[in-house]
Amino acid sequence: MQYEIDHTDLALVLALVRGGTLARAAELLKVDVSTVFRSLRRLEQSLGSVLFEKSRAGYLPNAAAQLLAQQAELAEKALEAARLGLEQGREAVSGTLRLTCTDAVLHGLLLPALACFMPAYPALELELTTSNDFANLSRRDADIALRLTTTPPGHLVGRCLGAVSYVLCAADSYLARSSDTDPANMAWIAPDDFLPNHPSVVWRRQRYPEVQPAYRCNSTLSVAQLVRAGLGVAALPAFLVRGETRLQVLQNDLHGCTSALWLLTRPDCRALRSVTTLFEELGRHIRLPGTAAQSG
Repeated sequence: MQYEIDHTDLALVLALVRGGTLARAAELLKVDVSTVFRSLRRLEQSLGSVLFEKSRAGYLPNAAAQLLAQQAELAEKALEAARLGLEQGREAVSGTLRLTCTDAVLHGLLLPALACFMPAYPALELELTTSNDFANLSRRDADIALRLTTTPPGHLVGRCLGAVSYVLCAADSYLARSSDTDPANMAWIAPDDFLPNHPSVVWRRQRYPEVQPAYRCNSTLSVAQLVRAGLGVAALPAFLVRGETRLQVLQNDLHGCTSALWLLTRPDCRALRSVTTLFEELGRHIRLPGTAAQSG
């Protein structure tokens, strides 16, 4: 008969994958080293195949062991969700959600928000990708998108989390080297042709039509990093530079240079409990400069 793997076997493999050594696995399982060694030998003999390769670095899992460890993690999450459900007297929010946003939104807005509430949802797993493309929701590559736009696609549903303002700024180190205080004569950093209709690009072309950027980047976060490095001046979302002590804001509230932050999903996802929960939490915890926190 084919050997039937049980929960104890999965726990053993997961502990060895996570620990990498017999001693560390024994600590995780709260048993002695000899017990881990005997259990592994017994499991491999029952399966008729080796799961780990012993090396100077420790116990290295092969493909079969990695597959068992993945299944063990799923079982672990299912048990945790059940435990939380009993403790809270209701079904725990669980599952995997794929969320997409730009790298600027990820670093400037999403990560601080996730740090506030995700610990309360240990059974909820997020897969994060950075992209400027709305199409990934249409292709079902993602379930939720956070996007900077004033015209979200009509085939998506969601809510506006607030207006996004831009500021013109430069690093103290750059301004200390510059002999000219007129932004028109400074070195500009801007998004490249991949973002031709970006609010900062449209504004610059209208306000400073003669300016030719000295640096072009394929993302707003990269533009901000070049500004922080003291390479020039740029129009950046206010949320991306707030709290910066080494940057100076040269102009506030750039006329015509505004956007909005939208939280979007596909119509077929909006009834999912995990999606509605994430919508509520993001709306409550995302902080845009000049915008009050949204209520759930």
